[in-house]
Amino acid sequence: MLGFALRRFVQAVIVMLAVALIAFSMFRFVGDPVNQMVGMETSIEAREALRERLGLNDPLPLQFTRFVTNAAQFDFGTSYQFRQPVADLFAKRIPATLELSFTSALFALLAGIPMGIYAGLNRESWLSKLFLSVSLIGISLPTFFIGILLIFLFSVTLQWLPSFGRGDVVEIGSWWTTGFLTVSGLKALILPSITLGLYQMTLIMRLIRAEMLEVIRTDYIKFARARGLSNRAIYLRHALKNTLIPVITITGLQLGSIIAFATITETVFQWPGMGLLFLQAVQNVDIPVMAAYLILTAFLFVSINFIVDILYFLIDPRLRVKQA
Repeated sequence: MLGFALRRFVQAVIVMLAVALIAFSMFRFVGDPVNQMVGMETSIEAREALRERLGLNDPLPLQFTRFVTNAAQFDFGTSYQFRQPVADLFAKRIPATLELSFTSALFALLAGIPMGIYAGLNRESWLSKLFLSVSLIGISLPTFFIGILLIFLFSVTLQWLPSFGRGDVVEIGSWWTTGFLTVSGLKALILPSITLGLYQMTLIMRLIRAEMLEVIRTDYIKFARARGLSNRAIYLRHALKNTLIPVITITGLQLGSIIAFATITETVFQWPGMGLLFLQAVQNVDIPVMAAYLILTAFLFVSINFIVDILYFLIDPRLRVKQA
């Protein structure tokens, strides 16, 4: 177990160093930081003094080492656009993105797993065919189009739910905010979380269905039936347990994808998260914000995958046998 975790940790560190190199290259090859920080009337001498103060004249290895050290301390410099520390900007936006992402993942799991089980056990029923049709829509339609349709139906036509924003939030501690504790915050979460989680829900449903169809044909399920076990015990205690092994891996990967690629959903619903901030940074060539977003999303993605790998190792006995 310890050796497996150590290898995964080393791989995660290598990935983060590669991402840091890409983010560092943005500073060197996408515009000039000095030109972004000073005005047109600034003299050449003042520009050179600023370049020296920022360490831009130092050798590249030294600059990269300093960049990685600062990033490890969540110091990403100052935003060109907002003139504020990038860490402070993300501290205000991270709660919104994580709240939306985990709500979307929860929706995908709570809806996808039961739908997949039912579709796998009742292949010919009309409800199973309806689930498959819904999953086809969720996979085929782009995220932004689903969001626009939901806004048109529930916000414009029925006027049940808000079409943009996060609603009222409650401050917890010095920097965390949540909309879970207010009615408007909960209502504001519904449409963007469904939009962001619909693709993951259909993926989980189809995976559960395919795995369930395969598992119920195995010999140990036939043996369980021969022992006289009830269908409920066979399906939930034996079949579902083995079905969930690949689902855990896919769910972990998709949770990382939800966090990393929430940009479109946050833009459609004007959700004040990291994705919307990143899009604004791209429009204004705000390199520090772009680099910080790249590193933070990679860190979240790698951390989630590391946890999933450990869980997969604990659940799947075949991996433990190989390590023995």
